[in-house]
Amino acid sequence: MFKKILIANRGEIACRVIKTARRMGIATVAVYSDADARAPFVKMADEAIHIGPSPAAQSYLLAEKIIAAAKQTGAEAVHPGYGFLSERTSFAEALAAEGIAFIGPPVNAIAAMGDKIESKKLAMNAGVNVVPGFVGEIDDTEHAVRIAGEIGYPVMMKASAGGGGKGMRLAYSEADVREGFEATKREGLASFGDDRVFIEKFILNPRHIEIQILGDQHGNILYLNERECSIQRRHQKVVEEAPSPFVTPKMRAAMGEQCVALARAVGYYSAGTVELIVSGADPSGESFYFLEMNTRLQVEHPVTEAITGIDLVEQMIRVAAGEKLAMTQADIGIDGWAIENRVYAEDPYRGFLPSTGRLVRYQPPVEGWTDDGAANGRRGVDGIRVDDGVYEGGEVSMFYDPMIAKLVTWGETRDEAADKQIAALDAFEIEGLGHNIDFVSAIMQHPRFRSGDLTTGFIAEEYPDGFAGAATSDETLGHLAAIAGFLATARADRARQVAGQLNGTLEPPYAWTVTLDGKTFAVELGEEDITVDGEPVGLGIEYTPGDTLVEAEIGSQTYGVKLAPTRTGFRLTTRGASHLAQVLPTRIAPLSAHMIVKVPPDLSKFLICPMPGLLVALNVGEGDHVQPGQPLAVVEAMKMENILRAEKAGTVKTVNAKAGDSLAVDAVILEME
Repeated sequence: MFKKILIANRGEIACRVIKTARRMGIATVAVYSDADARAPFVKMADEAIHIGPSPAAQSYLLAEKIIAAAKQTGAEAVHPGYGFLSERTSFAEALAAEGIAFIGPPVNAIAAMGDKIESKKLAMNAGVNVVPGFVGEIDDTEHAVRIAGEIGYPVMMKASAGGGGKGMRLAYSEADVREGFEATKREGLASFGDDRVFIEKFILNPRHIEIQILGDQHGNILYLNERECSIQRRHQKVVEEAPSPFVTPKMRAAMGEQCVALARAVGYYSAGTVELIVSGADPSGESFYFLEMNTRLQVEHPVTEAITGIDLVEQMIRVAAGEKLAMTQADIGIDGWAIENRVYAEDPYRGFLPSTGRLVRYQPPVEGWTDDGAANGRRGVDGIRVDDGVYEGGEVSMFYDPMIAKLVTWGETRDEAADKQIAALDAFEIEGLGHNIDFVSAIMQHPRFRSGDLTTGFIAEEYPDGFAGAATSDETLGHLAAIAGFLATARADRARQVAGQLNGTLEPPYAWTVTLDGKTFAVELGEEDITVDGEPVGLGIEYTPGDTLVEAEIGSQTYGVKLAPTRTGFRLTTRGASHLAQVLPTRIAPLSAHMIVKVPPDLSKFLICPMPGLLVALNVGEGDHVQPGQPLAVVEAMKMENILRAEKAGTVKTVNAKAGDSLAVDAVILEME
């Protein structure tokens, strides 16, 4: 077994690998950029080596710097995590040349599966079902248009070397191909150094299912069941679960056997994942097709660990050291249900715009995951596991992926795992930047999610007009009104105890008029109970002035409520929705009708940059006439291109930026007449 390994990655996956290595008695080496100098993974490792500036292209993507760090520290092996150099054959070859083990698959397998065009040919030869499409190189946009027409719309355009949702465009028409083909090439070149694109048929009502593969260097290959990853936004996974609510035992076996055959065809060992697209329109469940094989650990691997009790990182290390797998296919079972939500730095209330900045407050529902070597360790505390690599006071920068943490819950049933997600998300405190906690909580509560009726179009279909918070019942609003009334009295009582406020002896109000989401409630605090609109409410709550999170019980309902004081009350956030609560003493509440309402300025004539990023393209100039929906500019942020379109018809008056400019959030790109 290795005595020391280097982790060629950052953030939560670096922390994740270090924890398992520590339990195995293996020393660890971290490498870090300028932006990560104070990151948790740097402090956790036994040694840490600085490898360059913040941009990944000048640090984490430079194989020679990582190999130099391994040689300097005497690391015998390198774990690449995911992303960065994890699927670069040149990196694995360079390590081998230096006598350093690569904790991953053999070079030939990475090469074979890393090219989507070649991997599709191999899959066909191995007897794996493949999606109809064009397997070959595409010359230009005109060639792409002809191919798409022959396949039949809709089609998917993908960067051949792509992954992680980057370099993908869905086209429903020739116009979509003409608009998206070049952008797909650019994203492929920028993210993977390869601008080749292939086109395949887009499966209607698709479900995204993947099979976890694990093999050793002695010819043993197993499949560790499936994960459902259908809930995606812009081809980026948002929610993952294991097992899938759609897959039957017969289907699982058929998928697993085909995926093992593919892995065997390329001499695969280590952990890997075969991604499949499944037609949800086929009730037999037999219409599944090969998409790609990821020759690395997946972001969503914890849900597989939770239901199998197998530490995939440990197995990768043991396989790289030449050990045989200690289990057989018959040993792989399914125990309970696990769900993972990716907590991203993005604002779902503003069209999921990327959000960068400082984590002024960061308090996960439980401490970061630790593994005690048992299955329960992989499931976390009371079935809640947090994998993260950030810290309170740290910064989520524009240089790397916007993921803050992975929240994993385990339960005996799917509903139990989802209920734990809702409770844990309510207890997850993040301040200082936008995040998607409300959004993923809303998904966990959505009737369609609960029914298991999932497709990759779930988010687009269920939130066609964007996200405005989870649906909230009148009963819940009444309960929140009671909580707001209690908090207002507690705050007023605290104020009268502070010298110079409320004359020190004035009794705080006990009768409040609370307005939530346009509904008004009369809340009164008695000596033994609280009434809402005259009806008694049994409220159990603990609150200390200054708390930003309270837990309250009303009847059979338990709420974790995040608090933010406002001028006239509170912002209360719970169960996937944020509510502005206006809380006024009943005796003065009628006067609020006479308050002046501030009207926001009209900014509709400006094209404003919605996030910090690089202006990749400017499609119009001064004097140009534009129509609603017309692309005006393309801004790249966090490795993704975002097309900014005209909201209404008009004429460009002035242009304030040019392609290649780095823009701040709210920078004015152009002004309309």
